[in-house]
Amino acid sequence: MSTDFLIRPRKIRASKFRASHVWRDGGPISDLRRWRDELRESLAIKAYRADGGAAWISYADFAHCVERFAGALYELGVRPGHVVACQLPNWWQAEVLLLAAARLDAVVAPIMTAIRPRELERMLRRLGASVCVTVDEWHSFPHAAALREIAARLPELRHRVVIGSTVDGEIEFSSFFEETPWEERHPVALDDAREDPDRVFMVLFTSGTSGEPKGALHTKNTWYSCTSGMVEPLGITSTDVIFTPHSLMHAAGQFFSKMSLLTGASIVLLDDWSGERGLKVLADSGTTQFMSAPSFIYDMIAATAGARPVLPALRVVGSGVTTIPKPLVAEVPEVFGVTLRAIWAMTEVGGCTVTRNDDPPDWAAHSDGRPTTAVELDLRPEAAISKDQPAQLFVRGGSVCLATVGRDSGALTIIADHDEGWYDTGDLAISDGRGGIRLMGRAGDRIGGMFMIPVNDVESELLKHPAVSDVAIVGYPDEQAGELACAVIVPSTRPPVTLDELRKYLAGKGMTEWYLPARVEYLEALPRNDNGKVRKELLRRLLLDATTPT
Repeated sequence: MSTDFLIRPRKIRASKFRASHVWRDGGPISDLRRWRDELRESLAIKAYRADGGAAWISYADFAHCVERFAGALYELGVRPGHVVACQLPNWWQAEVLLLAAARLDAVVAPIMTAIRPRELERMLRRLGASVCVTVDEWHSFPHAAALREIAARLPELRHRVVIGSTVDGEIEFSSFFEETPWEERHPVALDDAREDPDRVFMVLFTSGTSGEPKGALHTKNTWYSCTSGMVEPLGITSTDVIFTPHSLMHAAGQFFSKMSLLTGASIVLLDDWSGERGLKVLADSGTTQFMSAPSFIYDMIAATAGARPVLPALRVVGSGVTTIPKPLVAEVPEVFGVTLRAIWAMTEVGGCTVTRNDDPPDWAAHSDGRPTTAVELDLRPEAAISKDQPAQLFVRGGSVCLATVGRDSGALTIIADHDEGWYDTGDLAISDGRGGIRLMGRAGDRIGGMFMIPVNDVESELLKHPAVSDVAIVGYPDEQAGELACAVIVPSTRPPVTLDELRKYLAGKGMTEWYLPARVEYLEALPRNDNGKVRKELLRRLLLDATTPT
């Protein structure tokens, strides 16, 4: 067990946040028990599978399964502070398992199924995980076999648990966790002990698209603050049905699943995404709030084939995780009949800003929203703030993780010990004029020299071009200008649109000359991670290789 997970917030900080009701004395297990008693037969989880299977889990059954799974983990030697890693698809067992580990005050470590053995080994070693739960095979990748191969190099990993086919040395999940009544065999160990909301309970790794992946160390209270601040502006109640296609192994999936648990709402899961499946689940589940990155919404729009779906229950479509293209803000009301709400969140700080009901209908095209009651924002400019010169965005408050730890370097940074608790988000932003912010891109994606290019604005305009299916603006070195912009596009026509045509198009929109791309490259698809973010570091490498003399 890593000593990093033994750190706690300073008492003065904890007292301050409790006094302002940003933190509390309970946690998600207390929430689960409340809804077990008050909403016994109400659905907590609606889990859909691409193979046609489905599972409806009531709050009473949810609570019972958490106790059983917690007993199974206890039988495997899991105690407070031990790390339980989980690499599973969006199955109901994954959500129950993560809460079961929290039930024991263990540290939960969700890991995306897209993570391959090289990175998985580094994560498990850094975590010092004692238990890892995985799937035998997913999307034709042999996860159990991969874990088996690296396990010999991980001395702290005592147990490998597999959903599906197993070999000697592995624990078969169904019989051990689901079928054995461990809650009866360990009644004393599972006695109703008070939750400790100020100890580290979850480690979430960042994607590493702009540097070394970091583990964000969240307590139950920082995560409570992440989710509770969004409840009021989104109007979430126990009658809501929340659907997110994001993986439960990612911060976004955990964010919305814990929001549903906090309010007594239902969470909808889909294990294998496609626009067609997403649209069907959206209607079948009676989803009232759909939350996702823009790419998932675009998938569903394409799946409608121009026919507006009938979704009488739907009242909120929220988008975030990555920058929202302006055209999407206009398309969502046309297709889904509701206004698109912008949400800005990140792994280290959870949900920070959201557009509100009293904002103009198209406000998500101009703003990423106002901050929640849980956080403060600080814009730090190098010059007068403008679209050309956005400021660095810092955040502090109850939702900021306790610390970060480098996956490879092991560098531990306790957030409260630096800059009076202000966390550098790595984002660039401007004021939206209504008490909120407009994100202008990542600091690592800055393009230009004396004058900076507002990447999001250029990308949004190019997406409106009929010959552009997808686009990313990426900087590349130039001996004279220092850095220029390249438009990497996925063309929708043959022959593809030319650089000159793109520049004339943008100029015709009144765009400043130095914003215009100086180069164009064509790809069949942009490289994206599982959460829809364009992997611009790969594109920059591609451009650099193409411009470096051989």
